[in-house]
Amino acid sequence: MELDPRGQRFAAVLTTVVIALVLITGSGLLALAQAVVFAITAWSPRRGPYPRIFRALVLPRLGPPVEREPAAPVRFAQLVGFTFLAVSAAGYLTGLTAVGITAAAFGLLAAFLNAAFGFCLGCEAYILIRRLKYRNAESV
Repeated sequence: MELDPRGQRFAAVLTTVVIALVLITGSGLLALAQAVVFAITAWSPRRGPYPRIFRALVLPRLGPPVEREPAAPVRFAQLVGFTFLAVSAAGYLTGLTAVGITAAAFGLLAAFLNAAFGFCLGCEAYILIRRLKYRNAESV
């Protein structure tokens, strides 16, 4: 499966806004909601709420994509985002506010890099892990 990179960037913009609101409000429930969005999108990148919004409202105005990207790195990045926002939600909801803030801040950094510069930290980590995995497999 391949995805429209513009949709991923759009999702990163929405994610940036949501995580910024998590940090501003200190809402563990909002962090949990974003974690759920990450989980759904990691499971199926086309079924996530933000990709659906992109396809319904933005894509018709842009037209078909010129290029596509593989879904596997995006799914991994969504899983990493899920982990950070699940930890953030747990921190906020259990009174460990510093944990909630720290985890949300890392999630915000990653989302902002993707939204502003098209640099997907989770995608790059996925590629690096695969390279290391194959390098180690060849040396055995």
